[in-house]
Amino acid sequence: MPPTVYWGGEVSSSIASSLLAAAQSLATPLDIAVSPMSALKKPDLVALSSSPDPLIFILQTAENAEPPEDAERLLGYFKRRTHPDTLLNGVRFAVLGVGDSNLLLDRQSTSAKDCNQAAQLLDRRLGELGGGRLLERGEADERTGLEEVGPWIEGLLSVLGGGA
Repeated sequence: MPPTVYWGGEVSSSIASSLLAAAQSLATPLDIAVSPMSALKKPDLVALSSSPDPLIFILQTAENAEPPEDAERLLGYFKRRTHPDTLLNGVRFAVLGVGDSNLLLDRQSTSAKDCNQAAQLLDRRLGELGGGRLLERGEADERTGLEEVGPWIEGLLSVLGGGA
């Protein structure tokens, strides 16, 4: 089974497609699967905790620091405090957050870090549950044209063995 990219949010879908295209265009193409977070049912979520293949999450933060509706089940599952802190031992993961600091007009200055709360929560929780990061969490901002996405994809592809 190849690494799987799970996306949540409309913009995240587009980024997941770009990641897939980049992986397939490498001199030695990487096999990557792409799936919406909304497709994950409870048995699928449980199976993630023993995945031998890397898990990649591209997660958008909507208004009021909330995840998009299609990501609520996944976030809710990992937020449970009843999980042992070894739930994800041996699981490798990467998280890219996508936000829009234009939604934070009430602040004097904003950055990608201010509009990616859903991805920050997911990344922190996956680490707390014993998962191992493939690379540092990426945080992109629609206000800056998502300029942070390209370098994050290059880094991910490099870590996955495809170089960039």
